[in-house]
Amino acid sequence: MNSVNKIFSLKARLQSIQYAVAGIRQFFVLEHNARIHVAATLVVSAAAYFLKASPVEAILLVIVMSLVWITELINTCVEKTADLITAERLPQVKFIKDVAAGAVLVAAGAALITGSIIFIPKIFL
Repeated sequence: MNSVNKIFSLKARLQSIQYAVAGIRQFFVLEHNARIHVAATLVVSAAAYFLKASPVEAILLVIVMSLVWITELINTCVEKTADLITAERLPQVKFIKDVAAGAVLVAAGAALITGSIIFIPKIFL
C-alpha cells in the first residue's frame, strides 16, 4: 500500500509530532543561532508585555517572530543537507547556503521593522 492509500492513523500522527519535537530539541541543542533567537524572543515578548502591546500588535509580533524561527529552521535544514551532499566548497553550494541565510536576514529585517513600528512610539511618545 503506497502512502496515498494509507488509512488515517492517530498513532502515526502522534509519531510525526514526536519526530518534530525531537527535531526542534536538536535544533536548540546544536545550533548557536537558536539561542540568539530565544533571547530575542524573550526580549520582544517582555517588551510587548511591559509596554502593553495591543492584541493586534501582539499578533503581528508573534507572526514576525515565527517567520524568523521558521526561516532559521529551514536554513539549518538547507545547510545540513548541503553539507551532507558534499564537503567540497562548491560555488553552487555556497550560493544555496547564502540564499537560505538571506531568507533569515529578510525575516529578521521584517521583524525589526515591525518591532520598531510598534515599540518606538510606546517608548518615545
